[in-house]
Amino acid sequence: MRGRVLLLYVVALLALGIAFAQWFVSRNAAPPTLPEPARAVAEFTPVSSAVEPQASSASRLNGLTEDERRGIEVFRKAADSVVNVTSVAVRRNFFFDVTRIPQGSGSGFFWDRQGHVVTNFHVVEGANRFAVTLADQTDWEAELVGVAPEKDLAVLKVTSSAGKQVPLEIGRSDDLLVGQRVLAVGNPFGLDHTLTTGVVSALGRELTSPTGRLIRDVIQTDAAINPGNSGGPLLDSSGRLIGVNTAIYSPSGASAGIGFAIPVDTVTRLVPQLIRFGQAIEPGIPGMYWLADRYTRRFDLDGVVVQDVARGSAAARLGFEGLTRTRRGRYVLGDRVLAVNGREVRSIDQMRDEFERIGVGGTVELTVDRDGRRRMVRVELQRVG
Repeated sequence: MRGRVLLLYVVALLALGIAFAQWFVSRNAAPPTLPEPARAVAEFTPVSSAVEPQASSASRLNGLTEDERRGIEVFRKAADSVVNVTSVAVRRNFFFDVTRIPQGSGSGFFWDRQGHVVTNFHVVEGANRFAVTLADQTDWEAELVGVAPEKDLAVLKVTSSAGKQVPLEIGRSDDLLVGQRVLAVGNPFGLDHTLTTGVVSALGRELTSPTGRLIRDVIQTDAAINPGNSGGPLLDSSGRLIGVNTAIYSPSGASAGIGFAIPVDTVTRLVPQLIRFGQAIEPGIPGMYWLADRYTRRFDLDGVVVQDVARGSAAARLGFEGLTRTRRGRYVLGDRVLAVNGREVRSIDQMRDEFERIGVGGTVELTVDRDGRRRMVRVELQRVG
């Protein structure tokens, strides 16, 4: 009986040892490799096509609407022309220490292949150092060529980016229609090369420039324009420049669906002047001085009042007369300009705008009133500023 119990004890120990050995081997052996799952994709791939690792650019356009494809094409076309503009004011103190004060950051675009960049005046105002960042993220120094504060325009020149100047195609703004599709490209909040889309919301708006003078014929759009978009291009659906984004109407400072752009017809007229002369050339009539609009409005007078005429000037030779003062101290009206080329003028700025449409060397026909009698006077515009 005792021997049988001992035998059972030995057998139990052997069984336990074998089980432990199997557990130890399985624990230290390499984990089993799971069989690769079947590729069900191959089963459903049409015989006539093959699955490519990455779809081509052309195939990615398939399935998009015509409007989407056009927007993509316009952005690709304009991307290399749009730049980021950074302006800094460098100051030296009494000890010749240099302090760099950031003045502004905005957008711009290449005007020509000579490296001229158009942007807003308020982007570069107060600065004396400028940097332009291109689409390939390279930074280039730029110099200020010319400014037109009364139109919020400025021109920089990048001199060292040979071969990278890609000018935009220039369009027109005199034939725009409300509802026409537009695209804005710029760098809002420092986010470079951002595209927003919208429509022309209104035409013929007025905007106050940094000098206080009104900018006329401004384009209103609902394309999102945010801080940093200033100076960037507003494009039509064919990628042509139709305006320069300049301002938004928003209590919060962010886009509220009301943005404004300087019309390209104004830009086209002024930029060559800024490049050549460094400033806008003001056409007018030498020797003629105008009464401030606030006095004209106070006395409920139409047109623009001639305040004074310099002796021997072109204005004097044309027979213009200004205000005269009687012995009793009362002022007597002389001439008032009521219209330029048949277009009614109600302020000095409006008259100047009409002169600018014609330019130096051009001829305008003025409708002039004196003592209730009207006459037409033809005048050749000359440079006055």
